[in-house]
Amino acid sequence: MDIRSLRYFVETVRLNSFTQAAEALHVTQSTISKMVRQLESEVGAPLLIRDGRKLALTDTGRVVFERGQEMLATMRQLTLEVRDTQALRHGSLAIGIPPMINLLVTPVLKAFRERHPGITLSLREDTGQAIERQVAAGELEIGMTVLPAAPDLNLVSDSIASYPIWALARAGTFPKHRTTLRFKVLRDMPLVLLKDDFALTRTLRRAFDEAGFAPKIAAQSGQWDWLLAMASAGLGVALLPEPFINRLATERLDAIRIVEPEVSWQVAQIWNGRYLSHAASAWMQVCRDVLDARIRE
Repeated sequence: MDIRSLRYFVETVRLNSFTQAAEALHVTQSTISKMVRQLESEVGAPLLIRDGRKLALTDTGRVVFERGQEMLATMRQLTLEVRDTQALRHGSLAIGIPPMINLLVTPVLKAFRERHPGITLSLREDTGQAIERQVAAGELEIGMTVLPAAPDLNLVSDSIASYPIWALARAGTFPKHRTTLRFKVLRDMPLVLLKDDFALTRTLRRAFDEAGFAPKIAAQSGQWDWLLAMASAGLGVALLPEPFINRLATERLDAIRIVEPEVSWQVAQIWNGRYLSHAASAWMQVCRDVLDARIRE
């Protein structure tokens, strides 16, 4: 059913006049008559009884008029909601966030809520690798991970923050007044790492390979705070990104930055390279603004 002919018919019935409907819609009276006849042809039954200047609805016409008003109201509402979505006054967005990255996201969430209070956010926590697969499959529009993302998934990435990796160990493990530790020194130290499904461990294992040694892994865990407990107990050296170091009370831990080479924890937004909603684009912009500002601080 043609929506324009329906609109012309409803306006004609509402005003009870072909002439007034034509004036209201800024078309000719013949156009109105043609559109009503076209609608009657589509429906397969008369809609109006013409008696001189008076118009009356047939049974079919009454149904079409009532339902037509509902359809036109729905179309108007649809137009308003589309405009609201484009103007970021309305919408929803699901974002995949690995547990370690959620430390960075809290100020981003606050800023996004302040800028776009009408957009509903749904946060889905999972490992970086799981989020990469969900984004590639289209189950999530956008997610966050630590680079490099799995190359076989053909994801598009936008790096939004990069932090150095620090070594943490029981107090007294490293020489006093040292602020950096050469990466190759880790060769002879027992290490406590996150599990292999964490992107950070993936990054570290690649760095070990490039440095030409296999690490001595004492333990692995899915909880970074447990790694710190094990490091504090002397079970091994924990390797974690700088944002975690800034949150720690390090009285019982030595903290020292890894150099030569410096291994970076690169946080990125990822998507599958297809359509990005207005809400997703807005989220990415807020991430850049907030995290860039925090890094400059």
